[in-house]
Amino acid sequence: MHTAEALAWLAQHPLPARAAVFTSLPDAVELPRSARAGWESWFVSAAAAVLRATPDDGAAVFFQTDVKRDGRWIDKGFLVHWAAREAGVPLVWHKIVCRAPAGRATFGRVGYSHLLCFARKLRDPVEEATPDVLPELGAMTWPRAMGMAAARFAVDWLCRAVQPSCIVDPFCGVGTALQVANARGVDAIGVECNPGRAQRARG
Repeated sequence: MHTAEALAWLAQHPLPARAAVFTSLPDAVELPRSARAGWESWFVSAAAAVLRATPDDGAAVFFQTDVKRDGRWIDKGFLVHWAAREAGVPLVWHKIVCRAPAGRATFGRVGYSHLLCFARKLRDPVEEATPDVLPELGAMTWPRAMGMAAARFAVDWLCRAVQPSCIVDPFCGVGTALQVANARGVDAIGVECNPGRAQRARG
């Protein structure tokens, strides 16, 4: 567990062979106020940096939830695709995770999240097909956390397809991805710039 700025840490610490990345990039409200105006450009650049840092024999999975600003939606799945196009890393799969039962209106927070996997060499094997829509998010360790059920799905897939040497979350928050990876018997590396969250992740 490292208390550091994610992109600087990735630039200084090349990931080992067969490392997998599983992360959720922060929303604008989690950045310093002075940086929020340029959040979309920062998000695309940060996602591209994560993808470039992922080894050729690894994979990167992003968990992202769309947000509404001034009555208009910001599609974070699209932003990650944009970054992947810039980085030249193909999409392996794109899942939708239900945050609320299908057909139920939600207020203030979108009723779904994106789970997207990118890799240079891997393919999604037809003989091991997985659902495109995951029925539940699972318990959350804090309001902006990944859901535990979605995290287990992603880590289980990475363990089957990549057999990762480690799972890295450069924006780890309180450590949901790390916890799920460790429970699966996989070494995990977390990076978090917020000292309080980093301390919770260490616990």
